[in-house]
Amino acid sequence: MSKLTHDIGAQLQQLKEQALLRQRRIVDGPQGPLLSIDGRQYLAFSSNDYLGLANHPALVAAAHEGLRRFGVGAASSALISGHSSIYETLEVALANFVGMPRALHFSNGYMANLGILPALAGPGDTIFSDRLNHACLIDGARLSRAEFRVYPHNDVGRLAQQLGKSRSGRKLIVTDGVFSMDGDLAPLAELVALCERHDAWLLVDDAHGFGVLGPQGRGSLAHLGLSSPRVLYMGTLGKAAGVAGAFVAGDAVLIEWLLQRARTYVFTTASPPLLASALLATLTLLQTETWRQQHLRQLIAQLQNGLAGLPWTLLDSETAIQALVVGNNQLALDLMARLREAGIWVPAIRPPTVPKGTARLRISLSAAHSTDQVAQLIAAICAAAAAMA
Repeated sequence: MSKLTHDIGAQLQQLKEQALLRQRRIVDGPQGPLLSIDGRQYLAFSSNDYLGLANHPALVAAAHEGLRRFGVGAASSALISGHSSIYETLEVALANFVGMPRALHFSNGYMANLGILPALAGPGDTIFSDRLNHACLIDGARLSRAEFRVYPHNDVGRLAQQLGKSRSGRKLIVTDGVFSMDGDLAPLAELVALCERHDAWLLVDDAHGFGVLGPQGRGSLAHLGLSSPRVLYMGTLGKAAGVAGAFVAGDAVLIEWLLQRARTYVFTTASPPLLASALLATLTLLQTETWRQQHLRQLIAQLQNGLAGLPWTLLDSETAIQALVVGNNQLALDLMARLREAGIWVPAIRPPTVPKGTARLRISLSAAHSTDQVAQLIAAICAAAAAMA
C-alpha cells in the first residue's frame, strides 16, 4: 500500500469513528413520497422535489417531445453550436417569470455560482458572504481571488460595518435566499438597501426558494415584493422545478458579460435540449396550478404543530426545509436509524455540512406528501423521542 492510500485510509477511519462517514444509497425507480432505497420501500422525506413535479405526466410528455425533436445530447458548448432554440425560448421564459430583463441557463447551480462569482469579482474587489451560505457560493468566491469577508448568519449590522470599512473597487454581497440546512430566509430587503447605500451588488442563490415561495413560485424576491437592478438572481431547476439545471437572471449587460466570461458556461457542453422542453412544461404548471404551494404550506404547519414540545429544536422555517436539530452526530444517526426501522427515510445531516454541534434531521416536505403521511412521520419521531429519552 502506498503512503497516499495508507494516509487516506487512516483519514477515512477517523471519519467513521467521528460518525461523519457518508454513504450512498441505491434508489430504484422514480422520485416520490415512496422511495425504493437499497431494495426496501420507505416513506421518504429526503427529496428537494418540493412540488412533486419530478414525475409529472406533463413534464414526461414534454421531455419525450423534446427527445423526438432534438435528440439526446447537445454535443457542443452553447457558444459553438449547442445553444438550441428550445433553450433560447426557456431563457426568455425564465427571465419573464422572475421579472428580470434577461436570463442565462447553466447546467446546474454549483456550476452557475462557480462561473458567476469569478466573472464579476477579482483581485481588488471584495465578496461578502453569509456564514451559512452553500458551498458553491464559498467555492466560487475563493476562485475569484477577490477579498473574501464572512459575516455572521443574517447579521445585517455586522455586514453594514464591513461594507462601511471597505474601499474595494467592486463590492458583491452573496447569500442564499433560503438556507439549505436551516430553511430560514435571508433578510433580502435589508441587503438590497445596503447595496444601494454602499454601491454594492447582491447575488441571491434561491435554489430552495424558486418554485416554492412568492406568487406562483416566482421565488424569494417576489415573496418579499422586492425588485432592484442591483440584484442578480440565481435559481436552480432540479429541485422544485423537478428537472435539472440552473439559471441566473438580472441586468442584460451583466448577463451578456457572464455569457462571455463565466468559464463554467463558456467551456462546457450545453445541456440536453429535452430538459429545456420539460422545464417549459414546469413553468406552465407553476403559472396555472398554484394548489401545490398551498398544500405545502398546510403540511409545514401540520409538521410544526405535531413536533412542538420535543426535547430537540425544530428550527423556525416557513419553507419546505424543516430542520430538527439534535446536536450530537451519533444521536442524529441513531434517530435516522429508528425512523428507518419504522419504514421512514429522513437523512441525518452532520458536519461539515452544518456547524459542529448542530447535527440534525433535515426533513424535506413535498406537495406530493399527504396529510396522513406527515402524520405518520410525526408519530414516528415522537415515538423515537420517547424511546431515546
